[in-house]
Amino acid sequence: MSIRRMEYTELLEKQIIGRLKVDNPWWTEGRIPDYYAKMSPRLYLNIFMPLVQATGLRRALILMGPRRVGKTVMMFHTIQRLIDSGVSAQNIIYISVETPIYNKIYLEQLFILACQILGKNPTQEQMYVFYDEIQYLKEWEIDLKSLVDTYRNVKFVASGSAAAELKKRSDESGAGRFTDFSLPPLTFYEYIHLKNFRISCSQLL
Repeated sequence: MSIRRMEYTELLEKQIIGRLKVDNPWWTEGRIPDYYAKMSPRLYLNIFMPLVQATGLRRALILMGPRRVGKTVMMFHTIQRLIDSGVSAQNIIYISVETPIYNKIYLEQLFILACQILGKNPTQEQMYVFYDEIQYLKEWEIDLKSLVDTYRNVKFVASGSAAAELKKRSDESGAGRFTDFSLPPLTFYEYIHLKNFRISCSQLL
């Protein structure tokens, strides 16, 4: 490898490390950003959380849904609940796969680099890894299945917006290794709940 190539590789790694630290502020602050903390959680979070916490089940959890439905927000709320439940903030990793600097980098490379930053051994500690917008990585399902098979102490959660394609790949390549969770658009009941409205039956007639 040429000196110029080595310098470029080192610079890229430094930039990736910097981005990982920015995207995971709870590593130092112990909580998610106020921007997400101030948002009301979706009611589906109560169903989603037990699947995330089912660490004994060696399956990756795939969060599906159209864009702007709240998948990223639910991931951050999940992270905060894990921290509140006693999980170390430094055992939780969030990676937005659509970030340009991560282009064409394998999921495992990003995961291992994050573990190196934290000084963690993923084969010995219970960890949680969140991959957001995973459809941006080609053949993500192969990478993710390999991660599930390799790291028994890690719970992998991934989200994606191309629901139909994600479902197809999940069924084909992730049989026995993936659990699908569909997040629908905001329902009328949730809207009322989030707005703290109280409507009697007579008002609906």
